[in-house]
Amino acid sequence: MAPSDLLRLATVGSVDDGKSTLIGRLLVDSRQLFDDQLDAVAEASERRGVGDLDLSFVTDGLRAEREQGITIDVAYRYASTPTRKFIIADCPGHVQYTRNMATGASTADLALAVVNVAHGVKEQTRRHLTIAALLGVRHAVVAINKMDLVEWAEGAYTSVADEVETLCHDLGFSRVETIPISALSGQNVTDVDRSGWYRGPSVLEALEAAPTRDEATTGARLPIQWVLRQPGGGRTYAGLLSGGPLAVGDAVTLWPAGVTTTVRGITTPAGPVSRVEPGLSIDLDLADETDAGRGDLLAVGPDPRVTREFVATVCWFADAPLQGGARLRLKHTTRSTRARVSALEGVMDLDELAVSPADQLATNDIGVVRIQCADPLVVDDYRDNRATGSFVLIDEVTHATVAAGLIGARAESR
Repeated sequence: MAPSDLLRLATVGSVDDGKSTLIGRLLVDSRQLFDDQLDAVAEASERRGVGDLDLSFVTDGLRAEREQGITIDVAYRYASTPTRKFIIADCPGHVQYTRNMATGASTADLALAVVNVAHGVKEQTRRHLTIAALLGVRHAVVAINKMDLVEWAEGAYTSVADEVETLCHDLGFSRVETIPISALSGQNVTDVDRSGWYRGPSVLEALEAAPTRDEATTGARLPIQWVLRQPGGGRTYAGLLSGGPLAVGDAVTLWPAGVTTTVRGITTPAGPVSRVEPGLSIDLDLADETDAGRGDLLAVGPDPRVTREFVATVCWFADAPLQGGARLRLKHTTRSTRARVSALEGVMDLDELAVSPADQLATNDIGVVRIQCADPLVVDDYRDNRATGSFVLIDEVTHATVAAGLIGARAESR
């Protein structure tokens, strides 16, 4: 399957705007569900006293979620049409589950934003779209939902569409498409009602036509996950390839050592190949012996940066606030090291979309920090390579993930 045939999308938006119902409607109307799955949704709907089929239960896979009527965890669903395959991440809208939403958006090509036409863009919608933009998502389809509650008034739609388009463009989205829908009744979800004033595509048609994520601008990057000893002697190096393609005969440099060698062989799960595209786990045989180990990185130019200190944008998840001087463990690609937040440069104002001075980050705040590491890291800016430009921060006492970070400041200070 060609990369352009697969679209990874994440639903974003505030609680109760209808994200799960929209995904459920998409899956049901495009005939992606088996009878036993529909039976399970019907049973859950009846148990909670819902008269008709509650389509939000299609993605609320946990029993606890169905009983509470909320989305807690990211629910992944798979769908296909004659023209495209989809991986859909239905992200929770509640503010306390923002970290889950960030997880769902971290691998997305496109943000499918859902906005209640009666309420407009809420703070959590702004937060979700901001995080998606920080995570490198550049394309958005915005479903203006619950149009039936305003009797399909074009003026109500236009007002909200203008607001969300302005926000998306300010955040750096390169392509934004707004669509008036009713997820409950299915209007404009898989097919367009041509009797009204709207003349654009349905949600499904927009997703089928959407471009995938912009390619990384670095050369090939292979963080070494495993060093494999081969029968008869010799070692090969396994990991997940990102950045650009890699071919037998290419010159690669081992970082942070700075040693250059040549690719002698490439093995994928399907067997040996002469060339491989990014996104696959591979095993490399090198022409020269090296002392490479887990946490090192093999790269094709332009060269990455080797550093113990960098500026990053982080989304803080922990209940206790983040303050300057905090000591944490940093996980970057396959390397883990001790780290210190040497300076907190500011917090993002979600209304102004700018960074203001602050002395701490509260739960779900997005801010800019300076980080010092005990060991050297081999990094790219996140805008150049998603894999080598991202990291997580871990509490060394509880082992909880307390922040997701992107190398490079992504917002302007004011």
